[in-house]
Amino acid sequence: MRSAFSVAGQGPALFLIHGIGARRATFDGMVTGLRDRFTCISYDLRGHGLSPLPVGRFGLDDLVDDLEELRARLGIERAHFAGHSLGGMIGPRYALRYPERVLSLGLWSTAAFRTEDDSAKVNGVVAAMREMGIGAVLDTLTARWFTDGFCAAHPEVIEGRKKKVMDTDPDVFLNVFDIYAETEMAPWLHEVKAPAQVLTGELDGGCNPRLNRLIAAALPGSELVILDGLKHSIFIEATELVLPEVRRFLLAR
Repeated sequence: MRSAFSVAGQGPALFLIHGIGARRATFDGMVTGLRDRFTCISYDLRGHGLSPLPVGRFGLDDLVDDLEELRARLGIERAHFAGHSLGGMIGPRYALRYPERVLSLGLWSTAAFRTEDDSAKVNGVVAAMREMGIGAVLDTLTARWFTDGFCAAHPEVIEGRKKKVMDTDPDVFLNVFDIYAETEMAPWLHEVKAPAQVLTGELDGGCNPRLNRLIAAALPGSELVILDGLKHSIFIEATELVLPEVRRFLLAR
């Protein structure tokens, strides 16, 4: 599937992969802070933003196929790949399949090595959305994504994030949430050899430091960054805290 995309900057290529019900605009602040040294490619996942709606259900490897199609279309031989949440699963899976294409990986606010309790919690959210509707669960989701202080100070930003979710086709939204809930990288993550930055918020419930420490331990030569006081939506709430860590990592590669 041919994804809608944006390109900005100069230097080594960096693909930025957003998460569930988001858009490539998630990374606008990151692009502004990296475009002087990197060619930043952000794109909308299938069924999101301006990318085409898929026909039927799809899985993680279909999303990897979309990324590879975009890379080939742009004629980029090797690149950095970094993703948030579900995007942090697409990137490593891409690196497993196309290791020769990957300069480095960013696994941002993602999950692996879930316990039975961890899996039950995320599957419970998906079940609630199917039973009650996506809109009925949105307040629960945004409370997990943003800190209380940010929600109180920026209600318009929270409403904007909710709108993006509701503007996403519900079948697509539930499909990508299923992928996020059902993907377990633990069996193969150790096979990914690219240098990696594993980064999450201290207060991220579903993609918490406990899981991210296990992710970092499974990736040879990776580094772990825990951002104090943040939950899941780190790029909407605090790009200014994430950007220096990412820039430092990328410039050292």
